[in-house]
Amino acid sequence: MPPAAEEFAVDDLDEFESRLDSFLNRFHADDLRRILLPDPDGKLHFPLVIDFAELLEFDPEVAHQLYDYPKDVLELFDAAAQRALDKFDAAARRADKRKAGDETMEKKFVHVRVNTSGSALECPEASPSIGKVRVKHRGTLLTLKGTVIRSGGVKMIEGERKYQCRKCKCRFTVHPELEAGNRITLPASCKSKSAKGCGGANFQLIEDSITCHDYQEIKIQENIQLLGVGSIPRSMPIILMDDLVDIVKAGDDVVVTGRLSAKWSPDIKDVRSNLDPMLIANFVRRTNELKSDLDIPVEIINKFEEFWAASRATPLKGRNSILKGICPQIYGLFTVKLAVALTLIGGVQHVDASGTKVRGEPHMLLVGDPGTGKSQFLKFAAKLSNRSVITTGLGSTSAGLTVTAVKDGGEWMLEAGALVLADGGLCCIDEFDSMREHDRTTIHEAMEQQTISIAKAGLVTTLNTRTTVFGATNPKGQYDPNESLSVNTTLSGPLLSRFDIVLVLLDTKNKKWDKIVSSHILAENTEEKKGKTSDPEVMWTLSMLRRYIHYVKQHFKPVLTKEAERVISSYYQRQRQSGTRNAARTTVRMLESLIRLAQAHARLMFRNCVTKLDAIAAILCIESSMTTSAIVDTAGNALHSNFTENPDQECILKCDSIAYLSKNIKYLTDEISN
Repeated sequence: MPPAAEEFAVDDLDEFESRLDSFLNRFHADDLRRILLPDPDGKLHFPLVIDFAELLEFDPEVAHQLYDYPKDVLELFDAAAQRALDKFDAAARRADKRKAGDETMEKKFVHVRVNTSGSALECPEASPSIGKVRVKHRGTLLTLKGTVIRSGGVKMIEGERKYQCRKCKCRFTVHPELEAGNRITLPASCKSKSAKGCGGANFQLIEDSITCHDYQEIKIQENIQLLGVGSIPRSMPIILMDDLVDIVKAGDDVVVTGRLSAKWSPDIKDVRSNLDPMLIANFVRRTNELKSDLDIPVEIINKFEEFWAASRATPLKGRNSILKGICPQIYGLFTVKLAVALTLIGGVQHVDASGTKVRGEPHMLLVGDPGTGKSQFLKFAAKLSNRSVITTGLGSTSAGLTVTAVKDGGEWMLEAGALVLADGGLCCIDEFDSMREHDRTTIHEAMEQQTISIAKAGLVTTLNTRTTVFGATNPKGQYDPNESLSVNTTLSGPLLSRFDIVLVLLDTKNKKWDKIVSSHILAENTEEKKGKTSDPEVMWTLSMLRRYIHYVKQHFKPVLTKEAERVISSYYQRQRQSGTRNAARTTVRMLESLIRLAQAHARLMFRNCVTKLDAIAAILCIESSMTTSAIVDTAGNALHSNFTENPDQECILKCDSIAYLSKNIKYLTDEISN
């Protein structure tokens, strides 16, 4: 067993408590008064969040004692907060001229929570990664970062009980040991403070003296993005109590501050019992919802607005300079880069009067020959997303993608899979074709309804999977353009129809293209090329692209104009009438995909309305997939699509062909109705 930590001791306890009182009165008097206000939810436990950096500046000695002995100092802090609350309550009663018995309100309990952000406790010694937690950290105030992978149910746990000595009638309080499975150990002799001592060893439980707390156990795992090569992510159980229960769910990125302790592993015959580390949480902060807000200062937003003001005359040229920042190491592939940008930005979720939801997140599938850069795009898209999970088809099962039921301490718990962990973000699945057919069918519901319904081990529930799925797969053998996509990829029709964009990258022989690509790759490694890039491209670095995508997703909710509606409707009707159409793709889902992609393009162009231009961009993305009949003449192979010199001029020509198509459709519908 690890050596026990030194006991907490101060020279003058009363003086130490007065310092705690003065700190709370100076910095948190308003917070305490706010707790006294009537609460509509009827809560019993209230958090009082203090800033460690503030405490360190006010009284360094108290801050150091809090770091070294968090258990004892936090108990004193809670008592000081309770005293301050009672004092403010008494002052309020005197001001209102009420008697103490006039109001039958439950007593409110205050718990001091320590926020270490921006303080010295963010150093690696006080905030190590989960895999680097050691015995030296036991008993100290520790801050751990990770992702919640398992969330247990909320239980009731005993906090304290009072006993009375049968001999001298002395009363004392006993606290169960959380480390020993919440077992209560009675003292060997009476705790009487009389001069001679009682010496009695027979105690009686006082009725109605048991105090209980809400209790929940979760497990967090190290962030995969922060691990070194070859490292296995470690996990640690976290104990949440009182007001901390049920504030996080599986898949949340959290920062937990608490006291490191250990508990004995369950007794199993012929198995040695070990001490398993655990963190008794004091403060929990979610970080996944704050990431995008904190990273976008006003200066950056002004840069975005200035960029689009400068590109007002040639908006598509401005858009293309943004797209060139996506996977800059790969030459060309304009269509793929546009599709990646639209997939990451996404459309607007639509909820009708009955509560039925139509998803706003598009899904994308890259089908291509080896060496066409599929995995490069997957990894770059994961870096651009606020929250992402990367997995491969061969190493993924249905339980690993959705949710697993695991037995922990005699109780069944749910452990989140890749799609649940990526809720609100991006799930990248490489080698999609190597997944078993049974495992592929489990993600049908997750892709369209954006939920996962499970019934495992008596646990019947529904989990949210509001995620964008980005898949990459190789064709089955040599790609045959005369066959349908289902035959070439061995993916079923229902699964293919759920992907908004399916791009096919064929490595065909093209002498001119090969010469351009080889020149670009060689030029990247020459001395002259280094440090020389055009001004617009310099602005769109990886961090700037991340901020731009988060900003447009939060601030723009585009709506369709009449022109855009007419263009999308005409194209969809023409696709349905086409004799060579692919039945797996030209469903109503295709119409929804067009709307989503048009909204995403409007967001990319930094505006709140979907114009004809956005509708045409969405149609060109669908056309480039080569999985539908080519109504509009496009480049064909997405691998050989390049950035044009004058995109705005070229768009006018595309608009003319789409307008001609719309007139034809209108003429046909009029003839049919007559």
